[in-house]
Parts: sequence; C-alpha cells; structure tokens
Amino acid sequence: MGLCLPCLGGAAEDVVETPDPELRRRQLADAAEKRQMEASARGVKNPQSVEQKKKRMEEIDKTTSDSIPAGGGGGLRWQVG
Repeated sequence: MGLCLPCLGGAAEDVVETPDPELRRRQLADAAEKRQMEASARGVKNPQSVEQKKKRMEEIDKTTSDSIPAGGGGGLRWQVG
C-alpha cells in the first residue's frame, strides 16, 4: 500500500504564510464593510437618494429634539388621591 503523503522535498514551498494579525484584521474589516454596503444597496434603484433622505430625517430628528426642553413636560405624572 502506498502512502498519501506529499514528498518532503517540496513541502517548504507549499507552506502558506499567515499574514500578521493587524493586516488580517484590516482585511476582515474591509470585507465586512463591503458586505454591509452591498446588503444595504440590495433592492434599491437609487442608493444616493436613500442616503439623502436618511440625512434629512436625521436633521429633522435633531432639530425636534433640540426644541423640546430637557427637564420639563412629557413625563409621567403621579396622582395622589
């Protein structure tokens, strides 16, 4: 019976060096960002208009939250009686 092991003479050439952890982390982060962008654009005909609408909504939320007084109104009231 023969052995299914590669010849030891060329084994050093077949070894793949792993990249340093920082490079690997950066590659994984880039790949995750790319997947996230592709997923967010899936089914959208005009992604630029979606981003503009999102920014407008954030500005509206910001202006409305700024106009509400911080300490007053809107809270629960206790009625003793």
